[in-house]
Amino acid sequence: MINITGIDHIVLRARDAEALIRFYVEVLGLTVERRQDAIGLVQLRAGSSLIDIVGVDGPLGRMGGAAPGVEGRNLDHFCLTVAGFDLETVKTHLVAHGVEVGEEGLRYGAGGQGLSIYLKDPEGNGVELRG
Repeated sequence: MINITGIDHIVLRARDAEALIRFYVEVLGLTVERRQDAIGLVQLRAGSSLIDIVGVDGPLGRMGGAAPGVEGRNLDHFCLTVAGFDLETVKTHLVAHGVEVGEEGLRYGAGGQGLSIYLKDPEGNGVELRG
């Protein structure tokens, strides 16, 4: 059994990342927590969660395909926090349910650095599970 405790972060793809960042900071009052300009990622603090903004023209953004619009998507993935996260236990659970597991590794999220794993839901939405 996997014990989900909340949403760690979501990742939004943007045609104009700086305009989107300004909206979340100036209009909604979020703060910039971290910038990784070399890969095209800005992480905004939203309470106990993060909203990651990825420009579609940057290294990370180009990996996601077409820009947001009729033929493209703007949600790259969302991340769920798992209590008592044990990578091998989570992988075993997912495989037992016929889920193909993706890339795993140490990543930064709302709770700091943590081990995580990627997968897709039945509709093809990107999901990250992290400790």
